[in-house]
Amino acid sequence: MAWFKRERAGISTETQNKKEAPDGLWNKCPSCKKPLLKSEQIESKYVCQYCGYHIRIGSEAYFSILFDENEYTELFANLTSGDPLHFVDTKPYPERIAESHAKTGLNDAIRCAHGKMEGKELVIACMDFTFIGGSMGSVVGEKIARSIDYCIKNKLPFLLISKSGGARMMEAAFSLMQMAKTSAKLALLSEAKLPYVSLLTDPTTGGVTASYAMLGDINISEPGSLIGFAGPRVIKETIKKDLPKGFQTAEFVLEHGFLDFIVDRRQMKHKISTFLKHVS
Repeated sequence: MAWFKRERAGISTETQNKKEAPDGLWNKCPSCKKPLLKSEQIESKYVCQYCGYHIRIGSEAYFSILFDENEYTELFANLTSGDPLHFVDTKPYPERIAESHAKTGLNDAIRCAHGKMEGKELVIACMDFTFIGGSMGSVVGEKIARSIDYCIKNKLPFLLISKSGGARMMEAAFSLMQMAKTSAKLALLSEAKLPYVSLLTDPTTGGVTASYAMLGDINISEPGSLIGFAGPRVIKETIKKDLPKGFQTAEFVLEHGFLDFIVDRRQMKHKISTFLKHVS
């Protein structure tokens, strides 16, 4: 008898009794499209084991990768944005902030924490792209400024992980002011002879690239990251020329001297720790 007629043998399963795989157990690599088991992603630091693609992750994942035993103390966690311009586009700015908080559990587009990396204390500030595109507003600038003050007071190195679409339009000039503010604070960190490592991840664009992301004692990136100021379409329309292949990838930026090196996420913790041990 054919297998599809063996109903009485107990092979058929009623629809209501079928079990689905739990949500989030599997993901698909955005590059090679192969299925990835969540537990294997965590083990491989969210790097595809088939093609090496670095999957976008947020501050929680970076902290777990970089801090020893995932132990750290979060700094300035309760800072939230005001609405100085009473900005409204498709919705009021405070409503957009509230929706982003409900969706992500974050208060803004950056988290800062103090912990140890291979036994050495440091402060890590990490941007989250899921919160309004990782846009730089007054809270992002203030958290970076306070983190730098904290480093100077406690004589600690500073690692900043950028992942941003640029300045936050809902704060207009208040957002743009953060470029100068953070740059000035980084100058004070340099005067204190404390190391600053800037890690540019996918994507790092706009006013973030034009300020603190490119001011590290070393500027490093993950493979394949998009790094630039204006988008490729805007640049192409402005200069009226076709752009080079791979334009604005980390590899292109490295070739043209704007990065010191590119590091695989699986070796990142050791690479950064080695640098800090040499300069501290």
